[in-house]
Amino acid sequence: MLEIIIILYSLYTFMKLYISVMQIGYINEEKRKTPVLMSADKYLTAGNYAVANGKLGLVSTLVDYLVFIWWVFAGFAWLSSFVQVDSAILQAVLFLFGFIVVNYVIGLPFELYQKFKIDEDFGFNKMTAKMYVLDTIKSSALFVVIGGAIFALLAWIIGSFESWWLWGFVSIFTVAVLANVLMPTFMALFNKFTPIEEGELKSEISAMMDKVGLRNDGIFVMDASKRDGKLNAFFGGLGKSKRVVLFDTLIEKLNTKELLAVIGHELGHFTHGDIWKNIGLMGLLLFIAFYLFGHLPDSLFLDMGVVPSAGVQIAMLMLLLPLLSFVFTPFMSAVSRHNEYAADEFGSAMGGKENLVSALMKLVTENKSFPKSHPFVIFFYYTHPPVLERLKELGFDASNTIVGEERIEEPALPTDGIFAFMDKNDH
Repeated sequence: MLEIIIILYSLYTFMKLYISVMQIGYINEEKRKTPVLMSADKYLTAGNYAVANGKLGLVSTLVDYLVFIWWVFAGFAWLSSFVQVDSAILQAVLFLFGFIVVNYVIGLPFELYQKFKIDEDFGFNKMTAKMYVLDTIKSSALFVVIGGAIFALLAWIIGSFESWWLWGFVSIFTVAVLANVLMPTFMALFNKFTPIEEGELKSEISAMMDKVGLRNDGIFVMDASKRDGKLNAFFGGLGKSKRVVLFDTLIEKLNTKELLAVIGHELGHFTHGDIWKNIGLMGLLLFIAFYLFGHLPDSLFLDMGVVPSAGVQIAMLMLLLPLLSFVFTPFMSAVSRHNEYAADEFGSAMGGKENLVSALMKLVTENKSFPKSHPFVIFFYYTHPPVLERLKELGFDASNTIVGEERIEEPALPTDGIFAFMDKNDH
């Protein structure tokens, strides 16, 4: 069984590496061609930023593979030898904390290089070393409390129920849903949320929410600019009551009409029930993961030199979950892209098509998002349709875009087009 796991993980790693290499080569070629949506210098910069991230991802993937091999051949046995306590639940919690810490320490250089080298060089990072340390301390303390409780709950379930994988799934799925609801509360530990000023933007957002049957639980501006220069916004909550959070960087770069178009797109997701669809897909993935990894034979763990204790079983699930996620990613991405087109159409009707296009192109420029990608990357990873595809659906010819050094002028659009807006995780 161990040999099968290693073969599958090796194939998964090879596919990730292959896709990354193809993407780097594709962008290196495309960035030297006639620019679209951006001025020539910004187009080249966006390409260089994507390539730099891709190269770092290559190295990170290779290291992840080596770490996986180490864990299954020696790491689990090594860590188990250090964690010897009488309580099965405490032993599981300590084992999992050790597992997380080792992985964190190994991944830390990549995180630091991303933030303080790549993002710094391309003008995104505004975080100081002091701020980074304070954020790390806060997030670590939060993880110890919440993560420790979750690990203890799972360990108790494994020790108490024969079908522990089923109750483990129910528990983790519940936690994931609650985390979505409580996300703004957690983020308040790291950022300052200021109620938006009275005026046209606030009243228009409230009116749009009323129109689709949502209750306004507050509209806030988050001081995201103290950490980086990327533009973003999000809604919090799962019920009819929603909290709207706008990054101060977004308010700075987009005008009122463009901001309303962005909000209109997001409201389209709620109107179409896309949040619940995503939760359902996440639940399906978790269910399959718990079922498969909850039925791993004891011989697998014995081959690794450990007994299948609660901590080891949970760690193995965490170790193998990326492999299963990768298999499901194309399907989930395709569903998400479909939902995005529908949300774009809704946002076009609410906020104005020309405003969606203008906002989209500003987001592409400000976030230095290279507008092209290799088809493999789109197939596997794109949760949103490519920017150029959205513009095409709008009937907008990107080659005719008027580009300036500081801004992209608002395009003239046909009156019957639809779609366009790039969400926070667009490529």
